[in-house]
Formats: sequence, structure tokens, C-alpha cells
Amino acid sequence: MSTLERARGRLKAHPLALDAALAAAVLVCMVAGSFVRPQGEHGVSWSFRSPDPLSLVLITLGAVALVFRRSAPMTVLALTGGFALVESVTGDPRAPVAMCAVIALYTVASTTDRHTTWRVGLLTMSVLTGASMLAGPLPWYAQENLAIFAWTGIGATAGDAVRSRRAVVQAIRDRADRAERTREEEARRRVAEERLRIARDLHDVVAHHIALVNVQAGVAAHVMDKRPDQAKEALAHVREASRSALNELRATVGLLRQSGDPEAPTEPAPGLDRLDELVGTFRSAGLQVEVARADQDTALPAAVDLAAYRIVQEALTNVQKHAGTEAKAEVSVVRVGPHIEITVLDDGRPAPDDVPHAGGGHGLLGMRERVTALRGTLTTGPRYGGGFRVHAILPVKPRTTAAGEPGETV
Repeated sequence: MSTLERARGRLKAHPLALDAALAAAVLVCMVAGSFVRPQGEHGVSWSFRSPDPLSLVLITLGAVALVFRRSAPMTVLALTGGFALVESVTGDPRAPVAMCAVIALYTVASTTDRHTTWRVGLLTMSVLTGASMLAGPLPWYAQENLAIFAWTGIGATAGDAVRSRRAVVQAIRDRADRAERTREEEARRRVAEERLRIARDLHDVVAHHIALVNVQAGVAAHVMDKRPDQAKEALAHVREASRSALNELRATVGLLRQSGDPEAPTEPAPGLDRLDELVGTFRSAGLQVEVARADQDTALPAAVDLAAYRIVQEALTNVQKHAGTEAKAEVSVVRVGPHIEITVLDDGRPAPDDVPHAGGGHGLLGMRERVTALRGTLTTGPRYGGGFRVHAILPVKPRTTAAGEPGETV
């Protein structure tokens, strides 16, 4: 910080001291002007004169009043204007007491609104100029009278200009503050959305693979003594499912790494191109799954492709967990105009104490959040005659939006 900036900071911290210094400087200028005659007998010249004692008193009182110009600008203007009015009528020749009124008028204009500035400024100019022209000792057309009119107008105009500039600067600062708050709110919103997305991915990965591991481990425990070969096969599936879970967890948790971390994974997110692989893991766990696709190999945006994959994954995981051992599932992926429709059906009949999918768990919640983010629609519920149905309609070209906006149907 420079010396000038430090001095400016100190003056702003002590406004009364600044006004006292200004008043002292104005007093010196007025006293010096009262002892000088700007016009002699033979044209423009400078000569020494003795001012009236009353003029010196008025000069001193006007300068003292300026010390309080910030705390009571209207009162100071009234006092200094009164001193200038008295001096303009009685002084001969006049001392520059009007200088105090000009500074007081500038203060009023810089601290009030434009309407007040116009009213007070015109009143001050009219009273002082009219009094000096009509009741003063000099002719009405004397340059001193015109100087009073000009300097009061300049004071009011300069004060209004300073007030306008301060208002513009303050408006710029307010906009900058609002923009900063908006950026902070946007950053917090993005962090919350990212945390929610990672939580959904973790839930989908863990629920899917742990369900498969649970089924295969149960099979291995059941046939361990009688059919060891089948037990080994089930344990191999457990190993494969756990390895896949670890890989996906590593990829998901890697999103939390710093962008410059060389160990962050670069494997692309799964999509419908891995649908056969996904269905194969369920078939290996004993679930009968049929797949029908009529999407004409549509190239989907990454967000839509991942959402479609996760919806199928979560729906089949729910079938595996809740629909019973004899359940069958059907998966269909169909392109219909500007949308792609994902449907997962099952015919399972769960135990009475195991209500499928309807308990409001994180699985269905995650589906809804994914579909809502893409402005799609999701319908879930039991089928007539038994089983469960998950039906999602996703736009091929999504328009992301915040949850809860108009136009969403979940």
C-alpha cells in the first residue's frame, strides 16, 4: 500500500479531522482574499485593503460551521448561507464569505438526492445572487454578483456529480457482491449434485454386486458337500462379481481424487453397450432374463446411456433380491421418436414380509433422481397378477434441469 493510500485511509477513518483541515484551509483562503483588492483604479490590478471587522467575524463563523458539514449538512448550509447573505448586504467591498456557502451546498448535493439538490441549489443561488444584486453596495451587473451565481451553481452541480458517481460505484460493488454470492451458491449446488451422483453410483454398484455375491455364496454353501464342482463354479462367480464390484468402486471413488492425480481412473462410464455383460452376471446367478432391443443402435449421450444402464441394473437387482427364486425378468430397450424407453418386468411372487421395490428404498429413489435430472419420466409399481414393472422414458437429447421444475413427471 502506497503512502497516499495509507493517508487516504486514515482520513476516511477520521472524517471530522478531515473537515477541520478543510475548514482551516478555507479560512486561510477567505482571510487572504479579504485583504486583497482584485481591481484597482486603472484596470485589473492587485492592491492591499483592510476588510471590515464584521466580515472577518463572518468568515470565521462560516469556517467553523464547515467542520460539522457531514453531520448536519442542511444546518451548515443554512448558517453559511445566512453569513454570506449578511456579508453581501453590509460588507464594502465584500469578503469571500460565500465560499463557505458554496462548500456547504456541495456537501448537501453530494449527500442527498437530485430532487433535493435542485430545490436547495436554486433557492441558495436565488437568495444570495438576488440579495447581492438588489441590496448590495455594488451595481447589480458587477462581476462579484455574477461570481456568486456561478460558484453556487458549480457547487451544486459538482456535488450532484459526485453523488451520482458514488451511486454508480456502489451499484457496481453490489453487483459484484451478488455475483460472488451467486458463484458460491452455484459451487455449493454443484458439490451437492456431485455428492448425490456419487452416492447413487455407489449404491447401484454395491447393491448389484453384493446381491450377486449373496446368491452365489448361498448356492455354494448349499451344494458344497454333495456337488463340489457346482460349489466351485458358484465361488468362481462370487470371485468375478467381487472383482467387478471392486473395479467399479475404484472407478467411482476415483472421481473424488484431484484432477491432477495420475492415479485417477480413466475408464469410461458403463452404458447400454455393456447390457449383455450386465445381464450375463444375473443369468450366472440363476435369474432367467430375456432381452429385447429395438433401439437401432442409437448413439446416446453419456448421461442418458449411464442412466439407462443403471436403471436396468437396479431393476434386475431388485428382481434378484425380492422376486423369488423362480422369477423371470424381461428387459426391453426401444427407440420411440425422440425418446428411448427402458422397461423391466418380472413375474415374481415375494414373501409376504418382503414387499418388493415399494418400500421407498434408495434404489427407486436413485432411479427417480437420474430420470428427473434428464427430464424424463419413470413409472414403477406392481403388475396385475403378480410381479413388478419399471418403465423409464428418457430423451435422446436431454435438457438437464433441477428437480421439482415444471414439466417433470416421475
